[in-house]
This record gives sequence, structure tokens and C-alpha cells, in this order.
Amino acid sequence: MGNITVKGSVAPEFESLQRLFSKNMQQLAENSAQLCVYVADQKVVDLWANPLGDNAFNADSLINVFSSGKSLEAIAMASLVDRGLLDYNAKVVAYWPEFGAHGKDQLSVADVMRHEAGLAGFDTSINPQDLHRAQIKNNVIGQIIESQKQAFRATGEGNTREYHGITRGWIANEIFRRVDPEQRTIGEFLRDDVAGPLGVDAMIGMQEADLPRIAKVKPIGFLAHLKHTLVPRILGRKVHHSIFAMLGRVFEIMSEGRGKSSVSRPAPFTRLKSTEGLKDPVVAICETFNDPLVEMGETPSVNAHCSARGLARIASAMSVGGTSMGKQILSESAVKSLHEAPVDRHMGPMNTQFTQGGVARFAPTASGVSGMEKGINNGREGFYGWFGLGGSIFQWHPEYQIGFAFVPTSLHVLDLVNERGKAFQAEVLRIVEEARNEQAAKN
Repeated sequence: MGNITVKGSVAPEFESLQRLFSKNMQQLAENSAQLCVYVADQKVVDLWANPLGDNAFNADSLINVFSSGKSLEAIAMASLVDRGLLDYNAKVVAYWPEFGAHGKDQLSVADVMRHEAGLAGFDTSINPQDLHRAQIKNNVIGQIIESQKQAFRATGEGNTREYHGITRGWIANEIFRRVDPEQRTIGEFLRDDVAGPLGVDAMIGMQEADLPRIAKVKPIGFLAHLKHTLVPRILGRKVHHSIFAMLGRVFEIMSEGRGKSSVSRPAPFTRLKSTEGLKDPVVAICETFNDPLVEMGETPSVNAHCSARGLARIASAMSVGGTSMGKQILSESAVKSLHEAPVDRHMGPMNTQFTQGGVARFAPTASGVSGMEKGINNGREGFYGWFGLGGSIFQWHPEYQIGFAFVPTSLHVLDLVNERGKAFQAEVLRIVEEARNEQAAKN
């Protein structure tokens, strides 16, 4: 206790969230983190924490938010729809004819955004240098995608969804730059049309001058995480789940057997010097993304560097119809279209609802569903968006007009649906619902 210092402010109604944030930062296996929340276009929570003596970290530090970046790429694609340049139901080949090689000609944009393209892994590893903008615009990545064949985890209707953890961003980026009139990448769009107008920090493809602003992610290794789960909560367990809950989740994944396609694939990136000799896969993944060569590339699905302040402001805009404090990033009709046509399908050990625009809808669960399905939904009902490996959450709640972002540097990789951050979402929902009920009673 006492090794982490918490700074920032909250609106009067949100003191309980500040207490919860302070408690969790002190008691869990945390390093540095940011938490920012908007309600009805007003910032009500702006907190950050760091170890005592770490003066480099602050509310504007940039952190890799991993798969939370998928919602940024979804916003980018929605901007094309907004301008009448893209149709979610159109075939990808309408915008990129060469994509249709090897039987991919019937895939729609919505198939890609819903993780149903059969391209969850590629047959070759990508050189990180080829993900820098100049190489992307030379069509190096585009040609690799064109050469790919589809592979699904099982045959039959309803078995097409498999998490395109990294590849969806590469595919979306190639579609985007072909459709955008200026032939920009998603990273350039984000800089020009979202982060710039809103005055926030959210970047895909870091510039060398901004690299010192990055707070590196620090994973809890696989064995260390399991060791933490052995400790009862009453004795100060530093991770969300007990060993029994964790083993239950692992059993769900193994027994379901649906998170892996029938075709084995090589590693997504070619080997980097920074990962040589690392045996723990969790540590190796994090060191890959801590490498400046990767940080400067565009992998929108897993390599956005943002602050919670930046993401929460963007989420706020999405929650109130596309505009934040007079700055519009999407029209109301584009936001509506992004949220439309959620399809409920199995992805790994749980059902997920992905909209045609590629964001998840989190809904109340029925009785008898798996622990994983409860974990992903319960406590964040009504939110849209996604979350990132080991901790980050970037989501918005249109009904309650909440924009939410939690961005930690300590990655709890075995907290598979980011329930430690969901505790803050649940508290925000409680506060907002209570305030609404009190107002309704007065009226």
C-alpha cells in the first residue's frame, strides 16, 4: 500500500469512482494507469496514477491500447460511409478488385468488420518496416492480403466468426486508403479528422518525435499471473480472478475449441531483435509492441497509442451522436449506421454481437450462459466499442451518453475480457442510473 499515487479530479457525484480507482491501483498488480469519463459531453472523471517517483508518467502520456484501437478503425470506416464513399453491405472487390483473388470475391465490408472474413491469420509473417506509411502506400501489405486464402474454424452457417485480432486492421487500412479521396491511411485520417479537430491524443503510426511520450506496457507474465491467482482476495490477491475462476475460463476456451482456425499460421510479425531469447509468450508479445519499429507502423487493430483523455473525448462524441463540444467527427446518421445490424454469433467460448460497422454491442445476458459471456457483458450493458489486451477499455453508451476510457500500462493478459477495468464501468453505470432515477422521481 502507498506505492502508487493517484492524481486528478472528479465531479461531485463521482467520488465513489475515485475511491474505487485509488483502492484498485493500490491493491492490484498495477503500475501506471489513466481513467477518464464523460457524461453528456461533460468530463466528470479525469484520474491517473503512477508509482511514487515516476514523474515521467502523467495524464497525457501515450499508451498502446492494443485492440481498443479496433474501435478507432471502425470510426475511420464509418467516416467513409458518412461521405457516401463506402457501403457496409458492398463487396470489398467493389473498392479493391484484386482482393477477390483465391475466392474472396464474395466478402462484404461488413464481413470484414464483423470478424467473419476467414482471414484471422496470414500465411506469412509481416516485416514491421512494411507497416510504415511509405511501404503501405507502395502496396506491400495490400499484395500480401490479395494472395491470402480464406480459412474458417468450422463449416456451416454461424461458424464464420473468428477473432481477426491483428489482421482486421491491416485489411481495413487497405480498403480505407483506396476509398479515401486523398488516399490516406487510417492513421492519417485519425490525425487529420479526429485527433486534430478534437485536440486529443490518439495516434496510429507514431512519429519519431512523439516516441518519448510513450509509457511502455509492462506485462504480468503467464506464471506470475497464475501465482497471483492462488492468493485469496481477503489476503490481498493482486489480480481479478482466483485460480479456480481462471482455470474455469481456460477450460471454457479449451472445451469450446473455436478460437483457432483449422489452418495453422505463422507469427504475425517477423522476429525482432528486441524479443530474441524471450521464452514467456506474454512478455514476448509486449516487447514486440514496445519496439519503436512496430510503434511507428500502422497496425490499427492492436497498435494505437492514446491517452484515456483522448479516447474518452472521442467516446463522448460517439455517445452523443458524433459531435463533441461543437466539433463533429461523424454525423448522427453515420453513428446510427455504425451501430446497426448487430449479429450475435459465437466467437471463441462466448457469443458476441458485432455491428455492421465493427463495434461490439454489450447486452444483458440470459441465464445459463458461460462465465466468459457473463464476464464480457455483465456490468457494461448498453456500451458499444471494444477493449484491449490486458486492460484497456474504449467504449461509449449512447442511451446514457457516457464516454469511457481506461488505459493501464500493467497488462493482466489472463483477464481475458478486462473485468478489472469493467469494475469502473459498472460504477459509472450505477452512478448515472441512480441520478436518472432520482431525477425521474422528482419529475
